[in-house]
Formats: sequence, structure tokens, C-alpha cells
Amino acid sequence: MTELDLQSRWSEAFRSAVVSGLSAPRKRLPSCWLYDARGCDLFNAITRLDDYYPTRAETEILLRHASDIAEFCGEGAALLEYGAGAGVKTELLIDAMNAPRLYVPIDIASDELLTTTERMGRRFSSLQISPVIADFTGAFDLPALPPGPRVAFFPGSTIGNLDRREAIAFLTRMRAHVAGGRAIIGVDLKKDRNILLSAYDDSEGVTAAFNLNLLARINRELDGGFPLDRFAHKARWNEAESAVEMHLVSLDAREIPAAGRDFEFRAGESIHTESSRKYDLNSFAALAEAAGWRLARCWRNAQFAVLGLEANLASPLEAWS
Repeated sequence: MTELDLQSRWSEAFRSAVVSGLSAPRKRLPSCWLYDARGCDLFNAITRLDDYYPTRAETEILLRHASDIAEFCGEGAALLEYGAGAGVKTELLIDAMNAPRLYVPIDIASDELLTTTERMGRRFSSLQISPVIADFTGAFDLPALPPGPRVAFFPGSTIGNLDRREAIAFLTRMRAHVAGGRAIIGVDLKKDRNILLSAYDDSEGVTAAFNLNLLARINRELDGGFPLDRFAHKARWNEAESAVEMHLVSLDAREIPAAGRDFEFRAGESIHTESSRKYDLNSFAALAEAAGWRLARCWRNAQFAVLGLEANLASPLEAWS
């Protein structure tokens, strides 16, 4: 598939997601579309904010336990990273690993993926890198993988963006990708909701700009007519889902064109753009077990956990209380 064909495919996928999501009784858009070039820059800025703790908490774990996590990966492993983004935390892991054979960064944001691949190539000149432009929540093809252990890497608590059905499907697909190997997954732990809400509605307004950028993207790519000053970013806690939700709330009633259609908005009606679910270790172990994984290792601090999974093994949940 040529680059032009790929761009056309993603443009159509974005159009379809917008038409479907804004036509629904409860408007919503998949969080993957937040990450165009501007969205990636804004998210990278979010990770450096005082209010946003997950990146600092996970990085602290990776630094403190790098050798132990690398040993869990095994010698000569192929590392598959889902939602690679800037790959900053991945550098810590690869640097600690014993003779990794291949790095496969997977991401929907093609520009950032190219930048990450080039930087990783300079940083690890002897490592083969095979990037894949894909939405990791759906089926996609992997490049040829060398013999030896395979490890999936999914940091950043991105697993929390998926509901139970989506998460089980993703983890099952991941298990097939590593062919009975292992996985390392970052999971944000349950905590005081005020800490959580501040992380997704920071005092500097960067998360609001990140969320509103999705409307700017629709305006730019799909001839949308969203007035950005008439929509507000809102973070809400969903107790039933144990999740922080991000919404874009219409401040008044209006009809808005986008993608060749017109969409009605009531005053106060919102577009749900992201959920970030929080887990305790037992609830995540149960989720992983439903997808054929066993929770084998846990590296954690007060806020976050990096979990090592092994495929197709049984593990009692009470061991992780």
C-alpha cells in the first residue's frame, strides 16, 4: 500500500468515525483521533504537567526496576509496542534489555511514528526497527518477526481507554501477536477522584486544548463548522466504569456542518472523546485472565503499576490483593 493509499484510507476512516459518532444518540468519538500532529504535541506537553502524574509515576517504576523488567523480557526478544507515540519510556526498556532483536512500534499517528523511528534508529543503531502505521485496537498485519521470545509493550495506562469488551479483544490479539510470549502493561491505579480529575483537567488548560483540537481537526480535514469558543472541555468521573471521562460540551443549541452532513446539538450536550479507566490489581488480573493471560509480575508505586503478563497460565487473583 502506497503512502497516498494509506492517507486516503485513514481520511475515510476518520470521516466514517465522525459521521457515525456525531449521529449517535449519545455523541462520541474514538480517542485515537485526538492524535493528529498537533494532538501529539499537546499530549506530550500534558505528560510534563504538574497535574498529570501518570507519566512521572510510570517512568519512576521503569527506571527503578529496569533490570528486573528487562530480565522478564528475556534475551534476544522482539519488542512490539502498541501506541508507540514518542517512545520515550521505550528507550528506557530497550536500553536495559539483553540483545533485543527487533523493535516494532505501532501507532496511528504516522508523522510522530516516523520521528520516533528515526530517533530510535540513531539511539540504537544496531537494532532493527520495523514501524507499523495502524490503529492497534483493530486487526492489522505485523512484519516478519525473527525466532526467539516476543514481548508486547503497552505503557501509559492506555489500556484504560478501552472498555471491557474492547480490552479483552485487544489483549487476545496481543497474545496472538507474541505467540505465547509475554507482555508488559502500564496500569493507572484507583485513587482519590480529585487527583484523577485534576490530571484530566489541568490548571494550565493544556488538556482542554488537546481535547478541543479534535474539533479543529474536524474543521480542517472534514470541512467542519465547529466554533471552538462555543465548546468547553469537561472531565467527569464515572463511578460505574471507574473511569475519568473527557467530554466536549456545547454551550448552546446549534446546527453544525461536518463531513457533508449537519449535526444538531442541544445546549449542554456533549461529545464523549475519551475514557480512562482505573484498576486495582485484582480487577486487572481478572481482565487479563479473560483474554488468556496470567499476571506474573508487578512493579508498582503508590499511584501506578507496571505489570508483567505471561500467556496461557493460571494465576489466583488473591495473590495480587
